[in-house]
Amino acid sequence: MAGDPNLIIEMVTVMGAATVGGYIASRCQQPVLLGYLLGGVVVGPSGLGLIALKGDIQVLAEIGVALLLFALGVEFSLKDLLRVKAIALGGGSLQILLTILLGGGLAYATGWVDSVPQAAFLGSVLALSSTAVVLKSLIERNQIKTPHGKIMLAMLIVQDLGLGVMLAVLPALAEAEAIGAAVAMAILKLLVFLGGAIAAGRWLIPALIRLIVRQANPELFLLAILVLCLGIALVTSALGLGVEMGAFVAGLMVSNVEYADHALDRVLPMRDVFATLFFASIGLLIDPGFLWENASVLLGLVAITLVGKALIVTAIVRAFGYPLKTALTVGTGINQIGEFSFVLAGVAQASGLFSERLYGLAVGTAAATLVLTPLSLRLTPHLIRWLERSPQFARWMQGQPSRLVGPEPQPDKPHIIVAGYGRVGQILVRLLDFQGHPLLVIDNDEAKLQILRERQIPYLFGDASSIHLLEKAQIHTAKALAITLPDPMATRLVLNRALSLAPDLDITVRAHDNRELDPLYQLGAKEVVQPEFEAGLEIGAHVLLTLGESALTVQQLVHRYRQGRYRDILPGRSQYWGVGGFEQILEGLNHRWYDLPGGHPLVAQSLATANIRRTTGVTIMAIARGKQMHRYPLGNTVLEAGDRLLVVGDAIEQAAFAALLHQHPD
Repeated sequence: MAGDPNLIIEMVTVMGAATVGGYIASRCQQPVLLGYLLGGVVVGPSGLGLIALKGDIQVLAEIGVALLLFALGVEFSLKDLLRVKAIALGGGSLQILLTILLGGGLAYATGWVDSVPQAAFLGSVLALSSTAVVLKSLIERNQIKTPHGKIMLAMLIVQDLGLGVMLAVLPALAEAEAIGAAVAMAILKLLVFLGGAIAAGRWLIPALIRLIVRQANPELFLLAILVLCLGIALVTSALGLGVEMGAFVAGLMVSNVEYADHALDRVLPMRDVFATLFFASIGLLIDPGFLWENASVLLGLVAITLVGKALIVTAIVRAFGYPLKTALTVGTGINQIGEFSFVLAGVAQASGLFSERLYGLAVGTAAATLVLTPLSLRLTPHLIRWLERSPQFARWMQGQPSRLVGPEPQPDKPHIIVAGYGRVGQILVRLLDFQGHPLLVIDNDEAKLQILRERQIPYLFGDASSIHLLEKAQIHTAKALAITLPDPMATRLVLNRALSLAPDLDITVRAHDNRELDPLYQLGAKEVVQPEFEAGLEIGAHVLLTLGESALTVQQLVHRYRQGRYRDILPGRSQYWGVGGFEQILEGLNHRWYDLPGGHPLVAQSLATANIRRTTGVTIMAIARGKQMHRYPLGNTVLEAGDRLLVVGDAIEQAAFAALLHQHPD
């Protein structure tokens, strides 16, 4: 007898809509999560009506939630959290508490919610950010290892941990008659469960997993992991702690086993499929007409999340001693509602604390903030640049006063400044120190500087792009500057500002990808090193020596590639140079356009002859001539009347160049 094909039809319909929605969102440079939600809206009751609100698809969505939280538990890294434990534990916890108070308090004061438990649940929903969206953005911008990237991820980890506590405690708020007793009972159940989970995770689970692994059967291993995840989730559900809590704890238990990475690798494909069903099923519940009718409340919740949450996070990060620029970047990076907020909102609805109206508003707010997050991240560098140019805010953007540890650099012994003490910076400092060269290191990561303290190597704590800090580093007397920062924007800022203070300084810069080579040379770097190309050259040199090539021939070949700025081994340049990439290079740099009038002395001069950087301090990054754009012009480029010049430099340098042209900047 043929089975009911209804479940298969629902799965194909929802997953098909999610695939199309995710594709469209990705093409529009939006989070694919947003596409999944919109796909659900299209096929749901408010759209084409192909899928009902209730059905077997909701059961599969619950599995998606469980696998999502299980993977989160497996991926959890206590070491990453402890590296920035102060801002992570203290700042992250404070952010959650203040956001709950702000969001829940305003919602209760304005009458959007009817009770304190509802306000607490709504504030908790607003307090959680999107780990998936923030992590993807940091990876795309190569900012995982930057100070603001580490802080963002640390606070997100604390939020994810806070979700577990919320899932255990908040549902007890539904028992209005005895909230105190209900919360106490929920906490007691949680402690008993965690005690049992710790014991099982230490003695029982590892032994069982090793027993399964010895069978050398991948399918059996996957089945065991799924049974463990869903089985513990059922236990917590029976205890009233929710399926989500059990799945997360199951992941934490597996994370301590040596086979955790293999387990995660096996589960991730299934997690992605079922999680897609979960997010698309949320879209089934979104009613655009309902959101339009409640637009004022929706806008208020979006404002609380985007503005209020950003201000809270910025203030907290600044209070922990980080520069205002870092604090602003973190604040505008995690000021959205994340994927786990959907989980929390669903629990609130199931507990009877959220009405359909309030649940719809929470989901709509999450979707709106996810749409606005990429725009917020793109606008942040422009906001920071405007604040740095503004006389009222410039001094605040310089960050906290730096402190010098170790002996002062001696003018009669020119020192070498190393900006950035990450993996590359540590190798460089060790090499130079062994050779006896006077050093001064600049970094704003407190954890890394302990090594310098032990070796008594002078360092400055702070932002290397700060004019004040560069002056304190006595950059005028420095012999050389090496920039090994992990953040491309910070690298360009340090290079530009260092040359504004010491135009003749020999500067070596680490590039992060091949698109940065020409811009960094154009900004004035003496040498630009791309670690991936250097690794390729060294491997190639070893292979050639193994094949019998002479050491002199190999040395000359490698030297030629380096002297040619890797041009002979670069991929096709047309794949890499686009307007969007060029605009990204200019992020954080003060750039303006100028018209070169006819009859001006610069007309018919080459850039090398004019020596504009030496006379004014600015760098010409591009020349618009007719309908053509000449990016990163070389020294032999001859200026013509009517050229529009894209110039990079600080306010004083821009003023000097404007005076040279006898005109005001655009």
